[in-house]
Amino acid sequence: MTGTPGPDPLNATGPAGIDTSRPHPARMYDWYLGGKDNYPVDEAMGRQMLELDPRVPVMARVNRAFMHRATRWLAGNGIRQFLDVGTGIPTEPNLHQVAQRVAPDARVVYCDNDPIVLAHAAALLRSTPEGVTEYLQADVRDPATVVEGARKVLDFGRPVALSLVALLHFVSDDDGAHELVGRLLAELPSGSYLMMTHATADFTPEDSAAATEKLKAAGVTLALRSREQFTRFFDGLELVEPGVEVVHKWHPELGEPVPGQEDGVIPGYGAVARKP
Repeated sequence: MTGTPGPDPLNATGPAGIDTSRPHPARMYDWYLGGKDNYPVDEAMGRQMLELDPRVPVMARVNRAFMHRATRWLAGNGIRQFLDVGTGIPTEPNLHQVAQRVAPDARVVYCDNDPIVLAHAAALLRSTPEGVTEYLQADVRDPATVVEGARKVLDFGRPVALSLVALLHFVSDDDGAHELVGRLLAELPSGSYLMMTHATADFTPEDSAAATEKLKAAGVTLALRSREQFTRFFDGLELVEPGVEVVHKWHPELGEPVPGQEDGVIPGYGAVARKP
């Protein structure tokens, strides 16, 4: 989709029901960022998370800032295609805006499984005239559908950056989180990249255990992983320096610091790696 978006995102079949009876990670993330596309159930759970660690909104902004920096790095190093899975509710600047400021011809496919993101997809489709943006409603647990939809916009004969920012900690080992990433990467050509962040319990084990139980009781999976478990997602890839790092310390020179990020440890890792 170039320039002004048309009415229908990829694979959209019409308005889908939004479950407001239990919290959803995308809507909680929106609440942490100060957005208005969330419901009382999301705010209620968000406030419970803040009681455990008041820096949760800082963590959300730190993840967002990592996406900005990593996208700038990738676009600055010649990547012109991006597949962003787990997009979340649009918050400017979105990935395509960051990429297209560096490379106006960048092509971006967004993917999420929350109907509320679909409802706001038009905000994700405001591409430069030279570039392309599209939206696909699909779940990372269904990589075949993700790839099928992305192929309609992206050229899988050329490198693609796969973005999985603040997503995989909502996918359990029972759902095969590592295998799902491997299946997505297997479809991408040499020279493609994986950019990813992930929450961890390494620094705050007691609070993290409490958060996991609270979310589980509300029907939300939280699969916090160690540095070693996170690093496994990059097996067979070439890590970009500085490798696996606490999120806000990955190439800080490429963006602006997030207020509050130095007030205690940010319990999450980030990395970018190239497929040989």
